[in-house]
Amino acid sequence: MEALSEVLNAVKLDGAMFFNAEFSAPWCARSVNGCDVTSYLSPKSQHVIIFHLLTEGSGYARLEGTDERPIALEAGDILIVPHGDGHLLGNGEHVTPVDRSEVIKQVLARGLKVTRMGGGGDVTKFICGYMSCEPQLGRVFLAGLPSILKVRIRDEISGQASGQWLEQSIRHTVDTLDASKPGAKAVLAKLSEALFVETLRRYIAQLPQEQTGWLAGVRDPEVGQALALLHRKPAHPWTIASLSKEVGISRSVLAERWRRYIPETPMAYLTRWRLQLGAQMLTSTNSSVAQIANEVGYESEASFNRAFKREFSLPPAKFRFESKSTSRHAPAHQ
Repeated sequence: MEALSEVLNAVKLDGAMFFNAEFSAPWCARSVNGCDVTSYLSPKSQHVIIFHLLTEGSGYARLEGTDERPIALEAGDILIVPHGDGHLLGNGEHVTPVDRSEVIKQVLARGLKVTRMGGGGDVTKFICGYMSCEPQLGRVFLAGLPSILKVRIRDEISGQASGQWLEQSIRHTVDTLDASKPGAKAVLAKLSEALFVETLRRYIAQLPQEQTGWLAGVRDPEVGQALALLHRKPAHPWTIASLSKEVGISRSVLAERWRRYIPETPMAYLTRWRLQLGAQMLTSTNSSVAQIANEVGYESEASFNRAFKREFSLPPAKFRFESKSTSRHAPAHQ
């Protein structure tokens, strides 16, 4: 899954765990969503993905405001809410939800000290966390994910027990965490990132064979390799001929297989990715527009300006100014 790795490297995931729960049935909690968490993090945390790892017991998850049936959960499942939608977690019927989003400041301040609530019945334990990423680049893989997804992390996949190892490492680290010790939060952040990547890997592996879209394309040997090359070297002067030669198949075969998964041509896809990289650099660096144009593969600043305005309806300089102005005036929570 080289293409996935290349995209995630560009997106620069930043993870953390913030909630350690032990709930006894019957119980129901309205979980914090991505927007709730984002407003309490750094300005760079523009998009937040919420996840819940069940380590003991069982329960359910349900999106709010929909008629979708609840998703059954059991120990060893991880639930991911990629787009920050409001959702409920619980075990038992006819329980008024406790709204965790209303006390998010206290939840974050509490850290990973165990929170307990419920009616005294069967116990469910879970650890919650988040991944923050730059939404412009993250859209590549986020767009292919449903509103809520469940993946079994405890079972082995392809003879590997990586999911079990991750779960055991997270449980041990959370149980023995001393936040005052140097590096404690960094360890949890890295485990969060590894857990998220492993979950995506398993989700992609379980997609139906007839599935289309970017995530399904990643799994295809030839299309996945082509995607990896484009993301690894976006500034390279790729042509469909040079790309197909590097992959080891003819241009017609690559075009046909690519079209099965992704609606735009490889070169159109590359153009859009270059511009997304340029937009990210405009908001995160002080490099000149000319430098950014060169770094993302444009021969001249003028050609980059024209392409950028077509994509974002603003020239690069104005896009940078308006993006930074929005960040400066964003409300901050104390």
